Amino acid sequence: MEAPLVELCCLLGHDFAQPGLLTQALTHPSALQNRRPKVSAPYERLEFLGDRVLGLVVADMLFQYFPQEAEGALARRHAALVRRETLADVAESLGLGNRLVMARGEEEAGGRSNPGTLADACEALIGALYADGGFEIAARFVRDRWQPRMEEVLAPPKDAKTALQEWAQGLGKKLPVYTTLGTEGPAHEPAFLIGVEVEGVAPATGRGPSKRVAEQAAATAMLEKVRTP
Repeated sequence: MEAPLVELCCLLGHDFAQPGLLTQALTHPSALQNRRPKVSAPYERLEFLGDRVLGLVVADMLFQYFPQEAEGALARRHAALVRRETLADVAESLGLGNRLVMARGEEEAGGRSNPGTLADACEALIGALYADGGFEIAARFVRDRWQPRMEEVLAPPKDAKTALQEWAQGLGKKLPVYTTLGTEGPAHEPAFLIGVEVEGVAPATGRGPSKRVAEQAAATAMLEKVRTP
């Protein structure tokens, strides 16, 4: 195993019986474009696996740590802990960006610091730990890296619609108005387009596989508008 991977194994506290899994977790899909040597598969399958492992471990952590909280509060905490920004932050703490194998064009476009890429690689790394060492190895990594982040947030985060409503009310404005602007895609897999309006602010839109998700996306976009100086 190459020195950078040995160093990463030390940070992870796990020696891979199948080093190829670690290499795959660090291989960006763009690496296949140039048919780079020793590249057999990108991290996408491991990312799929790691996403599910992360979700379960974080759910269990929250269930145990906040025994008095209702489902809604736990769900908001969970969403905050498994979102892209949190995953990218964990990836940065491990220096994953500099360890990724990717095409030169992707690297020149800022791929090593792209939050989406870092988040994907972090999920793939969790998937690799699970595939190589089993659930407890992967869970230990998640607990080590996510517990401090879980404990630093004393109150459950508010969902975007609630936060936008409270912002509007705080300024004496009318409640946000949500409108379905249309749907896209096939009937069995629609994507809803929702618009939201607040007095004195330019409208914002959001998309999602359900109206509820699209409304949250629209509210998030609106909050970004009003919170940007």
